[in-house]
Amino acid sequence: MTEFSRRAVLASGLVATATPALAQRGASAPRPYGAVPSARQWRWHQREQYAFVHFAMNTFTDKEWGYGDEDVRMFNPSDFSADQIVAAAKAGNLKGIILTAKHHDGFCLWPTMLTEHCIRNSPYKDGKGDIVREMSDACKRGGLAFGIYLSPWDRNRADYGRPSYVEYFRRQVVELCTGYGELFEFWFDGANGGDGYYGGARETRQIDAPRYYNWPSIIALVHQHQPMACTFDPLGADIRWVGNEDGVAGDPCWPTMPNHPYVQAEGNSGVRGGPLWWPAETNTSIRPGWFYHADEDSKVRSPENLVGYFDTSVARGTNMNLNLPPDRRGRIPDQDVKILKSFGDAIRASFATDLARGAVASASHVRGKGYDAAKVLDGDRDTYWSAPDGVTTPSLTLDLPPGRRFDLIRIREYLPLGVRVTRFAVDAEMDGQWQQLAEHECIGAQRIIRLPAPITARRVRLRIVEAPVCPAISEISLFRSVAPVPVPAIVSSDPTVLDTKGWTIVAASAPGAEKLLDNDAKTIWVQPTPTPDKPASVTVDMGQVHDVAGFSLTPSRQVMIDAAPPRGYVAETSLDGKTWTPAGSGEFSNIAYALSTQRLPFTSARPVRYLRLQFAQGAVPASRLAIAGIGAFTSR
Repeated sequence: MTEFSRRAVLASGLVATATPALAQRGASAPRPYGAVPSARQWRWHQREQYAFVHFAMNTFTDKEWGYGDEDVRMFNPSDFSADQIVAAAKAGNLKGIILTAKHHDGFCLWPTMLTEHCIRNSPYKDGKGDIVREMSDACKRGGLAFGIYLSPWDRNRADYGRPSYVEYFRRQVVELCTGYGELFEFWFDGANGGDGYYGGARETRQIDAPRYYNWPSIIALVHQHQPMACTFDPLGADIRWVGNEDGVAGDPCWPTMPNHPYVQAEGNSGVRGGPLWWPAETNTSIRPGWFYHADEDSKVRSPENLVGYFDTSVARGTNMNLNLPPDRRGRIPDQDVKILKSFGDAIRASFATDLARGAVASASHVRGKGYDAAKVLDGDRDTYWSAPDGVTTPSLTLDLPPGRRFDLIRIREYLPLGVRVTRFAVDAEMDGQWQQLAEHECIGAQRIIRLPAPITARRVRLRIVEAPVCPAISEISLFRSVAPVPVPAIVSSDPTVLDTKGWTIVAASAPGAEKLLDNDAKTIWVQPTPTPDKPASVTVDMGQVHDVAGFSLTPSRQVMIDAAPPRGYVAETSLDGKTWTPAGSGEFSNIAYALSTQRLPFTSARPVRYLRLQFAQGAVPASRLAIAGIGAFTSR
């Protein structure tokens, strides 16, 4: 009876009227605090989850970074379906697609007349195809937003590094901004300069990217034609890189940054009170690589892993950008689709019912009419609860209907007024006792707290622990998580990929090297960073003689402190484990940041039973070397 009476009093609004000193009637809206999002950034924040689609020449060459000398006739998907790709993204609860219109090799997926290195000179649809058009149209049919990735680097162009290339690049931007409808994002990769074909020069070219591209002018060019498209990454753009390709945002991850060139450590966590609204996008791939490779069919992220990615991206207030690489048919592989559906179904089911609906909200302080506590329950991101100016540590309590059992708590700030809360805590009243459930820095676009197990609480309370100004909280909601349906792993669909079952480690420079052969990207071989006079090495016995054309190496994609993959390699092969023949040497392309499986062909295919690999240094300064797996492949 007592509980019912309390809820009746709260519902009647008598608590607020009984304490008029805590409420300001007819109060105006709080003043914005610090940096605030633009209209396009505010719209972008509300997208939350979308897909990357890396589909290009690399799909057909089995590379991650093409050199730029690839024959355009290699691009020929056998059964391309933009609608199937859109359906796969929607199955994964993704709200848009960003397509790689041009990667570093310079091959263009639209029939531009600016270069011959494009789809109109490929066999696809007898040169009449336009992948960008097909994807744009399919997104419209499917109700998804559409965006463009355009690599600033071009390893094909003879004039890369000269002023004429920048003009060419700007014309590409205009073509893509004006020919394919409304874009929600325009993505500029940070990889710029290095070795390449460059029209036959086959040399290394270095550029000063900010000065060479004049990024403010290119960003302005995008906005001239696409005013609501958020630009990605360089200083002055709307969105920043989160600092890794593992799918892990900092905790906290502030949407504000200093007004100076990007620093990776700052990019992961943001900077509280920074003068720029430059929020993070947290990207990763559903596979170890960004492009499709058949030897990764057994290494697709599990639905449970994707839920973890959701928790380290969306749940920390960033947008997740999950890469879905189509195969050589031009479709998302069946295994990936099954996993996407399991993940998407789990997220949809988890957030389908707000268990805070029907609760009664009250607050220690209310700014006045229009800013009352009940605004956190109305489902409108443009309304919010706020306290009077000067009240920076108020609390808000939800009096819940009986029997509400939950393990997810979602809190959102009203971002047009800036990030106002520095630190907050969430409590629950259970069995008549208040218990703190969590305490964090930064709410921002949203903070989703996943509890270790579901609880049944009588009340839930948000306490603002630290803030420079009064809060503006647009939502507090409660949910019961639904676990994804497991999807069994599969083996590779490519017969050229050798099965590592039956392989053994016969020698290694550090213990634990058997982890390299277990086909599990989560188990990592770690040892002290090698040096040229003390290289790391591993020798594998394949159990029998195979005709081998090359080897593969998968770096660790886990977040590891002070650990790095190898910079380069020396490969040798043997039939008896005694007499060795050089098979190749070189560097791994962008391995420290792309963290993708590397496929290194031998100088020639040969019969092999034993494979020996040596690594003389790490790709970046670190005290440890980390490798997730090695494999091998035969000739096609």
